[in-house]
Amino acid sequence: MSLLTLNRSYRHLRRYQQVISVLVKYGFREILARTNFWARFPLSRKLLRGKPIEGSYAVRIRTALEELGPTFIKLGQVLSMRSFLIPLDLAQELTKLQDKVPPVPFAEIKPFVEEELGRELDDCFQSFQEEPIAAASIAQAHPAVTEDGQEVIVKVQRPTARQMIATDMEILMEFAQLLEKYVPEIEQYDPVGIIQDLAKTTKRETDFLNEAKNIELFARNFREVETVYVPKVFRDLTTSRILTMERIKGIKPYQPEVLRQEGLDPRVVALNGGRLLFKQIFEDGFFHADPHPGNLFILPGNIIAPVDYGMMGRLDSQLMSIFTDALIAVTQKDVEEMVRVLTQLGITDEKANLISLRLDIAELIDSYYGLRLDQIDLRQAIERGSELARTYRVRIPSNLLLLGKALGTYEELGRTLDPEYDFISEARPYVKRLIRRRMSLGELSRQSFKLLRDIYRLLRILPGELELIVTRLRRGELSVQLQHRGLERLIAQINRTGNRLSLSLVIAALIVGSSLVMQLNRGPRLFDYPAVGIMGFVIAGIFGIWLIITIFRSRNL
Repeated sequence: MSLLTLNRSYRHLRRYQQVISVLVKYGFREILARTNFWARFPLSRKLLRGKPIEGSYAVRIRTALEELGPTFIKLGQVLSMRSFLIPLDLAQELTKLQDKVPPVPFAEIKPFVEEELGRELDDCFQSFQEEPIAAASIAQAHPAVTEDGQEVIVKVQRPTARQMIATDMEILMEFAQLLEKYVPEIEQYDPVGIIQDLAKTTKRETDFLNEAKNIELFARNFREVETVYVPKVFRDLTTSRILTMERIKGIKPYQPEVLRQEGLDPRVVALNGGRLLFKQIFEDGFFHADPHPGNLFILPGNIIAPVDYGMMGRLDSQLMSIFTDALIAVTQKDVEEMVRVLTQLGITDEKANLISLRLDIAELIDSYYGLRLDQIDLRQAIERGSELARTYRVRIPSNLLLLGKALGTYEELGRTLDPEYDFISEARPYVKRLIRRRMSLGELSRQSFKLLRDIYRLLRILPGELELIVTRLRRGELSVQLQHRGLERLIAQINRTGNRLSLSLVIAALIVGSSLVMQLNRGPRLFDYPAVGIMGFVIAGIFGIWLIITIFRSRNL
């Protein structure tokens, strides 16, 4: 560990102790022991005692993450979308993560808001409700009324949220690095990559200016769509840690009977929700990635109003190309094309059996091919696809994971509102337009020009690169570098074993030498015995006791 990392670790010692005590409490002592995580800090042994909480591993992981707070909850949410990477039962359990904590007292919120806005609270709002209507570990929401009488929701970030998240991210990154170093079997799950992805996500979600920008972009995309309403952002009352937006007073969509009582039509709401999603995906390439029922309101006229724009997904041209290729391959039962798409995503296991992969893809497509559209459960199909990806260790880009989550959520909501709602049938016109756009003369011309440009660039630099390689070969400057991977733990163990053997030989030599001196009975005396012999026995005893303690502490007898 570098000196900088060590200093940082000791700065956050209290949080390290909290993390370790919770993990031990929920029965994950073995993982900590394998990474030697707690041996790096002077922790109290009380943290490591006690009987761990029992239960299934998935429930224990979920409960531990909830107890550890916002960063770890976000980690669980990121993992829950990676059902291709972790066991399905764990992914399903992590979707139950709750982020509800006691709110920050108004006495702390008021000066924080005033400092962020640069004005007294009474100069910004006619009224500001002291009790929040919702409180999570990162922010809490307070109803308020602006000076011109507009009802708003003020989303206030917890004053200590950023500092706590920064500390937790450092701890998680160090733990992920230790896992990759000392637990080789976990490397396939890419723990460092997951934490890096989490760091990007939390950075975006804790910058409320980013969420304000998302709302305004979403509003521009839907400015001509009458069935969607996007709340207004009040920029003069918004900072990176304060977000003020129009208050939406609507009905939650997950109770069809309540919608009917209010004169709304659940079937129309389901239809509008599907069109809302399809436009985001197939036309805008910018979609609401967390569309659970709590983030959707239904307004009079069956209008849908999404809220909470902190988590958004994007589909660039490359991802859209992959997505289109997969759709075409599925509709045409083209197994070879599906294998190519998965290969393009990146099969991480170089020993993947492509023959078995082709057979499994063909079986998956055949199980749905020819069924009526209303007989297809999209969420189940996504889960089966995730299981296939997990088997062959395909790493799916995070935005495609968000897309799958959004598709499954909207499809489930649509069936709740209207059991006969045909999600896939509604998507068909958008898919056809997407494919026609992909195969249009203009798009083919653009792709052909791009290909020719890339070939030209390659041909232009290739002669020079070949000449450089030949020159280095002639001079003997090319070398092959071998780098071992996953052997660090074995090397460290061999070093420790060698050191212990050397120390054991020194101890044995001291005992034998001291015994010979005692037999000779010569030299300076101490307690009427040869002083050199006594000193040899004392040193050998100290070394022996120290060696025994070290072996017991390492738990490698």
